[in-house]
Amino acid sequence: MATHTKHLPAEERRAVTVEAVVELAAKQNPSEITTASIAQHMGVTQGALFKHFPNKESILQAVMEWVADRLLDRAEQAARNATSPLAAIEAIYLAHVEFVTEHPGVPRMLFGELQRAEQTAPKRMAQTLLRGYGERLRQLIEAGKAAGEISAAIDTEAAIILLIGTIQGLVVQSLLAGDVERIRRDAPPLFAIYRRGIGSGK
Repeated sequence: MATHTKHLPAEERRAVTVEAVVELAAKQNPSEITTASIAQHMGVTQGALFKHFPNKESILQAVMEWVADRLLDRAEQAARNATSPLAAIEAIYLAHVEFVTEHPGVPRMLFGELQRAEQTAPKRMAQTLLRGYGERLRQLIEAGKAAGEISAAIDTEAAIILLIGTIQGLVVQSLLAGDVERIRRDAPPLFAIYRRGIGSGK
C-alpha cells in the first residue's frame, strides 16, 4: 500500500485510510490501532493523516460510514433480484456473510465500538447501521407475511434479532477457530434452519 499513497487527492487519501484501518483490524485488536500504525501501514507520516482527519475518532467514524454504505448497498443489490420476500432475506443474509468474509476486520470493529461505554460518533454510526439493516429486514418479513410465505404468528422483531444474531455467532465462531472461511461454509445450513423456523409451512 505504501507505494500508492504518497501523492493522492484528498478523497482518495481518505478512502485509502479507511481501507488501511479495515485491513489492520483484521490482523490486530481494533482498540490497539493507533494513528501511528495506520500511517506506517500506508507508508505516510501521521502529519499526512491529520491533513484529512482531525483525530483518530474521526477516522473511525469514516470507517463506520464506509461499512454502512457498502453493507447496505450490497444488501439492496442482493434483495433487488430476489423473486420473493423470503428469497430477498436469504440474499441479504448471504451478501452480509460474503462481506464479513471479505473484510474480517469489519465485525471486529463493530463489536469493539458497540462495547464502548461512552457514546462516540463511531458508536452512533454503528448503531445507525444496525437500525437501517433491521428496518430493511422488517419490511421484508412483513411483506413475507402478507404474501403467506412467512408465518403470520412470527414475532418480527425476534426474527430480526435471530437473523442478525446468527451472523454475529458465525463471526464469533470464526474468530475462536481462527478461520474466517468457515463463515461462508457454515452460513447456508444455518439459514435453512432459520427458513424452516419462520416459514408458513406452505
